[in-house]
Amino acid sequence: MWIQFLLIAAIIVLGLVVMRRTGADSHLAIRRILMMLFILAAILSVLFPQWLTWVASLIGVGRGTDLLLYALVLMFLAFVYTQYRRNNALQRQLTLLARKIALVEAQQVDAAEDTAGREDADR
Repeated sequence: MWIQFLLIAAIIVLGLVVMRRTGADSHLAIRRILMMLFILAAILSVLFPQWLTWVASLIGVGRGTDLLLYALVLMFLAFVYTQYRRNNALQRQLTLLARKIALVEAQQVDAAEDTAGREDADR
């Protein structure tokens, strides 16, 4: 019985941590709604484990634990894919930023050399 309370508390705390607002928050409302539904489903599956088995039998999966495993595998693959896309976007942004910095530094060096060349010519 106490394990249910511990699991529910952990689900709620982790759900709130994931859904908290940050300075660069770009969460859409749909993400928050889906997270709330996930938290509710997790709490219900802890309180009523037979519910998960019932849902699994409706879908055609043998046990509720198997259904949970399949869902977690799908969620993990979706997470890996989104992280891959985010990493590629960040790499592109970093490359563009490095190019811009290199161009600005090259222009500053050219301007400094031109200024030094004019000073030498004036002497």
